[in-house]
Amino acid sequence: MVPALFVAHGIPSIVLESSRYTKFLRQLGMLLPKPTGIVILSAHWEDAIQQIAAAPQPETMYDFFGYPPQLYEMTYPASGDLVLSLEIESLFAAEGIRCELNHHRGLDHGAWSVLSLMYPAAAIPVVALSVNPRLVPEEQYRIGRALLPLRAKNIMIIGSGGTVHNLSKLQWNNDAADRWAIRFDQWLAEAVSVWDLEALFDYEQRAPYAADAAPTKEHLMPLFIAMGAGDKHRSGRLLHQQYDYGTMSLMTWMFK
Repeated sequence: MVPALFVAHGIPSIVLESSRYTKFLRQLGMLLPKPTGIVILSAHWEDAIQQIAAAPQPETMYDFFGYPPQLYEMTYPASGDLVLSLEIESLFAAEGIRCELNHHRGLDHGAWSVLSLMYPAAAIPVVALSVNPRLVPEEQYRIGRALLPLRAKNIMIIGSGGTVHNLSKLQWNNDAADRWAIRFDQWLAEAVSVWDLEALFDYEQRAPYAADAAPTKEHLMPLFIAMGAGDKHRSGRLLHQQYDYGTMSLMTWMFK
């Protein structure tokens, strides 16, 4: 069974870098069992109703501005997979999760930046799913758990976001991580490693600096979805942790 992952995607231009993190993601893609399909939930596709991408050839979206010109020339030409999209629709329906097929949505940078580093050949079909940050963590987890059966069919589930993501607190010339960001991630890592769902679902009250780490919730919620896709074994492994610009967490988790 291929693992479920939570992967931080950082800023869009990360794909142009040769850094410790990009090297890690490239190596991760080579070391993991190759999936026959990928389902990715990006923090940058928000919708109140669960969306399921169903375009046969999803376009590469440039949902950002002000970055180097070469970033806008990059493409990630992975195909979609309508059969997989329909299977996801069926899984959600069985769990009473309202959803819709979306035949036009492409891959936003939260999806293609991660995938272009892990699987640069773009040879694996990809189905993107939206995230609703207004749902409580329990509901995010339930969405991921609904996707769990796909893993037995060699489909990889990836949540793409960031555990500490506060653009107002970025320090562009700072290579050292702020203590408060580290403390939030440490609390989170301890809770995830023992699968303490009670604490995790109440992270806003229990975690130190939760409001600073996730002032908006869209980047953190994919973690709960990825954990839900690992509900069978409830085993999480922290694969990588570092920080860019003082506070932007680049944390990757693998769930068996």
